[in-house]
Amino acid sequence: MMIIREFVPDDLKRVYEIENMSFEQSYGINMFKQLYDIGTGFLVAEEDDYVIGYIIFWIKYERQGHIISLAVDKNYRRLKAGTRLLSKAIQILMMFEIDSINLEVNENNIGAFEFYKNFNFKIDRVVPGYYDNKDGAIVMYLAL
Repeated sequence: MMIIREFVPDDLKRVYEIENMSFEQSYGINMFKQLYDIGTGFLVAEEDDYVIGYIIFWIKYERQGHIISLAVDKNYRRLKAGTRLLSKAIQILMMFEIDSINLEVNENNIGAFEFYKNFNFKIDRVVPGYYDNKDGAIVMYLAL
């Protein structure tokens, strides 16, 4: 049975593993520690006591939420973990009366782009060379 719960420091190693398997350019383990320490929203999806995905989010500006990272273990995709994580993050962010949520998606990550589009995220702009490998980012937003 899948549950969505708050991240705890014991989840760090597993979250880092998921990050590395999901992204060509991943955040370092110290970045995850820092994000947790400064109080960002940090949730994990757990299936049978095993962390299978995570989402990190925060309020970027006074009335704007931001999805920092969302990833699901490739062996557990298509079980709706990403959908449940994003839904919960949106629910939490809405409690702060924000106007919109934004995020960046690698222009080559069509699966992620379609996933967010299914949540009614819209394209704001494309930022060429956004990532270290020079891939562009599609900046998307969800108006609330």
